[in-house]
Amino acid sequence: MGTDVLLQLAILLLTLGMFFAIQKFPQKALTKLRSRGRTTAVAHRHFFQGSHLLARARSTRNRTTSLSLAKDAVGEADKALSLNPRDAAAHILKALALDLMGHKSSALRSFDAALSPPAVRSLSERERGDALFKRAEIHVAVNRRRRVDSAVSDLVEAVRLSSDNVKAYCLLGECYEMKGMRDEARKAFETAIRLEPGSVAAREGLGRLES
Repeated sequence: MGTDVLLQLAILLLTLGMFFAIQKFPQKALTKLRSRGRTTAVAHRHFFQGSHLLARARSTRNRTTSLSLAKDAVGEADKALSLNPRDAAAHILKALALDLMGHKSSALRSFDAALSPPAVRSLSERERGDALFKRAEIHVAVNRRRRVDSAVSDLVEAVRLSSDNVKAYCLLGECYEMKGMRDEARKAFETAIRLEPGSVAAREGLGRLES
């Protein structure tokens, strides 16, 4: 008799415990989602503010003002990344601002972060192609000869992902030209001209190959 009572009491306590756990779990999950949502919203605000600052930095003709705005854009990107370090867009924003400031090595590191897992998974194919093109552009600007192979690798993937990127084809043609790969360079320049018949860079590239 006593055993039956204890068993019934244990079942009752277990049932009550499960009931309270079921009632409490959705609230905890909801609180976590709300917190994550607030964090994401704040990160997005920092990103958009940084994007606005970078646009102003690019549009002004005053170098001092441009550098100051770009520096502020880096600050906003850092704030966004402190909240969401996997946001490739914030890494790219930081890279572009650093490049504008002339800090190309630091800009490359930010592009590397954006184009590496897990951040790269947040980019669309076109966004990834554009980022690869920009990273290649900086590689060539930093050291044309030593980094040309890295640039070619990025550009081949960039035009695969963004097949209408005329600038990427032109830069790819220049890189092939530097490597002495004239046939590949000509093909890249000709593709650029098919996409944009008025491309000066592509026509100049073909002119160099034909001279």
